[in-house]
Amino acid sequence: LLRQAHPKYEFGYEVTDHHTGDSHYQKESRDGDKVVGEYALKEPGGNVRTVKYVADKHGFHPVVHNSRGNDHSGADHGHGHY
Repeated sequence: LLRQAHPKYEFGYEVTDHHTGDSHYQKESRDGDKVVGEYALKEPGGNVRTVKYVADKHGFHPVVHNSRGNDHSGADHGHGHY
C-alpha cells in the first residue's frame, strides 16, 4: 500500500519599494485539501485591493475588498468557482 502525504505549508512575503511605489503582500497556508490565503496590492490611483480566499474540494472562493469602497465577493458575482 502506498500512503499519500498530508500536504501542509505556510508562507508569506511583503514588498514595499518607496522608489517605485510598489507595495504588495501575500500569505497562504495549506492543511490537507484546504488552502487559506490573502494578498493585497496598492494600485496606481492609491486604492488598496485585498483578496482573501479559501480553496477546498468545493472550489476557489475569493472575497475582494477595495479601500475606495468597491467591495466584491466572488460568490455574489458568479466568479467564485474556477
